[in-house]
Amino acid sequence: MAELLEAIMLICFGLSWPLNAYKSFKAATAVGTSWNFLALITFGYFAGIAAKLVSGSITWVLAVYIINLICLGVNWAVYFRNRRLDAQFEEKHQPA
Repeated sequence: MAELLEAIMLICFGLSWPLNAYKSFKAATAVGTSWNFLALITFGYFAGIAAKLVSGSITWVLAVYIINLICLGVNWAVYFRNRRLDAQFEEKHQPA
C-alpha cells in the first residue's frame, strides 16, 4: 500500500512537468522560470532514487521516479533554450 501511495504522489506531482515544459516552450522566454527551483526539484528526485537504491527497495515505483526525472530534464532543456532566445532578443534589440 505504501508503494501505491508513493506512486500516486509521484504521478500527481509528475503530471505538472510536461504541462510546465509545454507552457514554457510556448512562452519562449525564461523570464519567470527559476533555475533554483528546477535544481532543488532535480536534487529531490535524485535523492528519492538514491533512497530506493540504498534501501534495496527497487520496485516499479523507481520507474515513476525515472519518468518524472526525464520530464524534468525536458524542462531543463526548454529553460536553456528559452535563455538562449532571451539573449538573442536582447542582443537584437540593444540600442546602437
